[in-house]
Amino acid sequence: MDLPDDKRYFRIGEVSRIIGVEPYVLRYWENEFPQIRPNRADTNQRTYQKKDLEVIMEIKRLLYEEKLTIEGARQRLRQKKEAKDFVDRSAIAEIKVDLEDILKVLS
Repeated sequence: MDLPDDKRYFRIGEVSRIIGVEPYVLRYWENEFPQIRPNRADTNQRTYQKKDLEVIMEIKRLLYEEKLTIEGARQRLRQKKEAKDFVDRSAIAEIKVDLEDILKVLS
């Protein structure tokens, strides 16, 4: 599934067509997965961003291809986020050490 490059926001009907699930499934997943939090337009209609679609595609993959339960998919997403956060913190720590070394050289 390729996401359109020319759009920043998507309505629930568009997301439904892109992802291949009914709108009521998206609304249900919204209640079950805290990672999905679409904004509301002035008309109170859901507007999703590309990052939301990426999460939804991952949820669909976990549920439909890996056959995980809702709870299993929730845990997998949580683990993935924790791993990413750990990598981000590690990278920041390395950059900090490098900057401190540069500061010593410049002093």
